[in-house]
Amino acid sequence: MFETVVFYVFAAVLLLAALRVITARNPVHCALYLVLAFFTASAIWLLLRAEFLAIALVVVYVGAVMVLFLFVVMMLDINLERLREGFWTNLPLAVVGGGVMAFEMVAVLAERYYGAAPRTRVMPADYSNTKELGRVLYTQYAYAFEIAAVILLVAIVAAIALTLRRRKDTKAQDVAQQIAARPAERVRLVQMPAEKDR
Repeated sequence: MFETVVFYVFAAVLLLAALRVITARNPVHCALYLVLAFFTASAIWLLLRAEFLAIALVVVYVGAVMVLFLFVVMMLDINLERLREGFWTNLPLAVVGGGVMAFEMVAVLAERYYGAAPRTRVMPADYSNTKELGRVLYTQYAYAFEIAAVILLVAIVAAIALTLRRRKDTKAQDVAQQIAARPAERVRLVQMPAEKDR
């Protein structure tokens, strides 16, 4: 009973945080609400005894991705009025997409409660879901895992290539010009008369 109450509390906080991600006006507040949504999702995964996934969500998304998001949002000068211009034109498509996702979730839950009895497996005392996840990931889904790694590598290289541009206002060293410099061209000796004590 206590687990069910905690689950519903975390689920309510997760839904409210996700709703505020798309309705908050300030982009920094949106990113912080997304951090709250990640934390509550990891708490729900802890309730489902998926400790590795919960810790991975906190470490990877909250610790790395959200820091990057906040850095980008705070460093860019975002024109909020321009971002909100296409909201109402894209709303019907968003409602249809959200309805399809909601229908799929309801169908999965309905099959769980009204369909065939779920297969339960009794786990031994020394069972580790992290070890089981690693075994399945590196045996049954090894090729898919490697393909995902290659896609991420290509995305990283593409992001670097897209953002690596030469700016006109940046100053860079020209080593050849520095080596070719001569002291006679750089230093000018000025003869000044000596000052006399009064």
